[in-house]
Amino acid sequence: MAKKKFIRKRVIKGVPKNCFFCEEKKEPTFEDISQLHRFLTERGKIIPRSRGGLCARHQKKLTKNIKFARHLALLPFVARG
Repeated sequence: MAKKKFIRKRVIKGVPKNCFFCEEKKEPTFEDISQLHRFLTERGKIIPRSRGGLCARHQKKLTKNIKFARHLALLPFVARG
């Protein structure tokens, strides 16, 4: 009799189900740094859609605005430390 293989499923806890920008009826802008900081890790990386809970449309806009804010030196490219 063959042994059964158990497949482990990754469970990510605490992931929001709804898009933050859709609920607030806002669009991400490069000027609102506090809103953009919410979707960055402590090292300055952009949080992926699976962890951030954003829809595809707002994730693309958020990414472009974060990169533009970095270009204007409103956000750092990397964290100091």
